[in-house]
Amino acid sequence: MQASRRIAVSFVAALLAGVPLSGAMAQDKGKVEVLWLGHAAARITTTSGKVILIDPWLSDNPRTPPEYRKRGALGKVDLILVTHGHEDHLGDAPALARRYKAPLWGPAGLNQTLRALGVLPAALAPLMNKGGTITPFPGIKITQVRAEHSSELLWTNPATKKKEMHPAGEPVGFIIEFENGFKIYHMGDTGLFGDMKLIADYYKPDLVMIPVGGHFGMNPKDAAYATREWLKPKYAIPIHYGTLPALAGTAKDYMQALGNAPTKVLPLEPGEKIAF
Repeated sequence: MQASRRIAVSFVAALLAGVPLSGAMAQDKGKVEVLWLGHAAARITTTSGKVILIDPWLSDNPRTPPEYRKRGALGKVDLILVTHGHEDHLGDAPALARRYKAPLWGPAGLNQTLRALGVLPAALAPLMNKGGTITPFPGIKITQVRAEHSSELLWTNPATKKKEMHPAGEPVGFIIEFENGFKIYHMGDTGLFGDMKLIADYYKPDLVMIPVGGHFGMNPKDAAYATREWLKPKYAIPIHYGTLPALAGTAKDYMQALGNAPTKVLPLEPGEKIAF
């Protein structure tokens, strides 16, 4: 995507969100910056400058801009979150964890398998589970919550060169609360489930990053229902669409299905960012 187009869309997204224009193009002091990298991948920079990656499928992701596909292109990484073991979410996370010495937090079963297979040492694959909360940096809290999906790890055995299927725990979403009190709910891969309302009522996320592609998770109609009836966030960024032929839902479809609900949808293109 051309740089001028990225800036233009970021400008529109900033206006929709009521965010100052400078927040759409550069990290503003005191703001949380969200950079969408295509599919479910995102880079979040906190108000204190900590860099958190979520579901970093980058090098083979057809929607990730080329400048972000190289593993050294991110500058620095302080922490990695992975919602489940499927390749389009785990992606480059183990390699990035090793490169940046950044702990990878995922479902406990996934991290146990990564340890057992020798993919990551225990120090880079710490354990937590749904309902658990960590405080990895001052003023930042991260909680694992339920997702309605599956989680398996397809691993290539380096000795036999054959692919093996391993258990990878249960899928999760993440609630991230930042230093300025802003909260993001990254939903990972999920279908509809009634406890989305409980999650919203209890954690009160300001922004949801919500899958809309369908087939492997919510389609635009499902996502719109969850947004309008249960989640009711201030902002929504549609994700997990357009990467594979089966993911036919689009941000436009989601916005149309959402109708006149008060949530402001930020239809970012991969490589665009916004600050809150």
